[in-house]
Amino acid sequence: MAVLGALPSDLRCRPICEADWEGVVDCLCRGFPERDRSYWIQALTRLSQRPAVAEFQRYGFALEKADRIVGVVLTLYSRYRGQDGDEIRCNLSSWSVDAEFRPYAAMLVAKVLRRRDVTYTNISPAPATLKANWALGFRPFSTGQFAFLPALNSAPRSCRGLEVRPDLAEMAMLSDSERYILSEHAALGCLSLICICDGEAFPFVLMPRRTLRGLIPCFQIAYCRSLTDLAQCAGALGRFLLRRGILLCVVDAKEPIAGLYGWYRPNRGLKYFKGPRPPSLGDLTFTELVLFGP
Repeated sequence: MAVLGALPSDLRCRPICEADWEGVVDCLCRGFPERDRSYWIQALTRLSQRPAVAEFQRYGFALEKADRIVGVVLTLYSRYRGQDGDEIRCNLSSWSVDAEFRPYAAMLVAKVLRRRDVTYTNISPAPATLKANWALGFRPFSTGQFAFLPALNSAPRSCRGLEVRPDLAEMAMLSDSERYILSEHAALGCLSLICICDGEAFPFVLMPRRTLRGLIPCFQIAYCRSLTDLAQCAGALGRFLLRRGILLCVVDAKEPIAGLYGWYRPNRGLKYFKGPRPPSLGDLTFTELVLFGP
């Protein structure tokens, strides 16, 4: 990766617009040959349907030479409302630059990383980009994954898991922002659940995945308030998932998780952030995983 400098006069970095979709998809197909065009068209379509966040770019940035797109980085911006005020996150995704222009690849990402009040994430870094990630100031917020069998956890019969639907009365037990997260992710094909334990409601979003070379169906935890909540509700989650024939779940972690039966896999699913506040473990909301698919 070259040291950042000025772009050549015939090469420019600019925001992506809808008129660029064909060139963007061509570039992404060259960079990620394992993905077909329909995957990237769906990705851009879903980005177009997301609400705009302030003045931030809807799609991302492109490197262009002679009216041909030779590099792309997609940006997935989301606004989070918390007790300490609003927070903006940007998931950088699908960073791809044609081989002859890779000395300028870091400049493409640096174009995005200008706001110190935004938390940037990279949840699927290619091994070849790890050094560039560190050079750009990214640091890991998850260093492994924990695979667990929630059905092995016991839970009182009063604890139960409920699938989210518009008329579910228990939705009123959650905050506005959590109701929004559950509803939006259910529409994206995730399994959104509320666990009721000891009269308290706990929200969860689970993303369907397959593991062991695609042979075993499982769920990745895409949202929970905390890993402590996950352990507390694991038994209720396990009973719910068992009725669907699912035994295995996976969650991002830095170490084994107390209260869950499973195994920690270090250096799996590394995830990086740059900015004022790292996402909590178990929070992959509105990232490429759920918007674009695994």
